[in-house]
Amino acid sequence: MTIHTKQFLTLAEVKEIVDKMEDGEKNEEIKSYLKKFTKLSKKDAAKLKEELTALNNVKVREENIIKLVDIVPKDAEDVNKIFVDTSLTEEETNAILEITKKY
Repeated sequence: MTIHTKQFLTLAEVKEIVDKMEDGEKNEEIKSYLKKFTKLSKKDAAKLKEELTALNNVKVREENIIKLVDIVPKDAEDVNKIFVDTSLTEEETNAILEITKKY
């Protein structure tokens, strides 16, 4: 197998890909995991990702946005768990929470 590009995917996107794969023991384990931890539909995940990207905050990298979509944080503590290597201001954290609370 050759890796051509590196792309960050939300759990909802991974779930859609796995659902199209042939059934197998490992595939069933993956599906079980995704069913347990995927919080949003692919449509909602894409919309949330778009809204978070629109913040245009240089501190918020693509991989952070993907984790925010996967976790859908409800409070500042949850947001800060994602940004362990970056310090967000209270305003930046609140801007993220204003968006995620809609989901």
